[in-house]
Amino acid sequence: MEVTSEGVAVPLEMSPVPEEDDSLNSDCDYESLHAHVSVVNHMTAGAVAGILEHTVMYPVDSVKTRMQSLQPDPNAQYRGVYQALKRMVQTEGVFRPLRGLNITMIGAGPAHALYFACYERVKRLLSDVIQSGGNTHLANGVAGSVATVLHDAVMNPAEVIKQRMQMYNSPYRGLWDCVQTITRTEGVGAFYRSYSTQLTMNIPFQAVHFITYELMQEQLNPHRHYHPASHIVSGAVAGAVSAAITTPLDVCKTLLNTQENVALSSMNISGHLTGMANAFRTVYRLGGLAAFFKGVQARVIYQMPSTAIAWSVYEFFKYLLSKQ
Repeated sequence: MEVTSEGVAVPLEMSPVPEEDDSLNSDCDYESLHAHVSVVNHMTAGAVAGILEHTVMYPVDSVKTRMQSLQPDPNAQYRGVYQALKRMVQTEGVFRPLRGLNITMIGAGPAHALYFACYERVKRLLSDVIQSGGNTHLANGVAGSVATVLHDAVMNPAEVIKQRMQMYNSPYRGLWDCVQTITRTEGVGAFYRSYSTQLTMNIPFQAVHFITYELMQEQLNPHRHYHPASHIVSGAVAGAVSAAITTPLDVCKTLLNTQENVALSSMNISGHLTGMANAFRTVYRLGGLAAFFKGVQARVIYQMPSTAIAWSVYEFFKYLLSKQ
């Protein structure tokens, strides 16, 4: 009887099924978090990221608002961010750079909750349509723009109150006094006077922001693992690029929010300044092209760590949620 090895050839040559790599699964869960985690979790992560983003760097934001003043008081003219902070503390008190922080925290939580939840959802839907779930810059940019509309609808009133309270010699005793005074003297519409300008600024800002962040992630973190250093660097670069590009619009928004009395009076403008076109024209007449870049240094210094904090905190929460 002839014995052959054909009967055992197949089992001998079969490779064992490899065990699943837990770390790989974890990374996949992390990167595909938006596909199976509830909107509530996205909103929670976004709210925490937004509050931290705005609170940690708030003193620099106060300086930025003052440095964007078109005709500042002689006592509120600053050469740089550090000198401005130092003088504010010395002449107005240690807590002056934090004035208006309470309304910012109240607005930032829900605004960023909607912002990140909407971004993840729209990005997911568009990516499925454009590239079958793959990452595309078009999807990132459009998702960021759509999310901005919801974010600014919530945040715009808070921005108006915050910037009024940040100005030098602000006449308001506190948050509630500011709200009541604006409502009584200018009407509820004053809280949305700069909304169109805000959107005109923030839609390109966020489109550039998200595209830059995702582009940096492709270079620094191509496998899209949870990597804190890459999230911090990508967020900082995205914030700096976006801030520098959109500073002229931010100057116009600040003018519409603060209704700077000295500047408007010098232009013989009675009543309240409205509309983006009027704001652009007024800024140019008061200071020329250079006026559109007032406070650009403070804006970049504020945005770089702010966006780095926001993205690193948000990605950290995504990572934690993927472990549940």
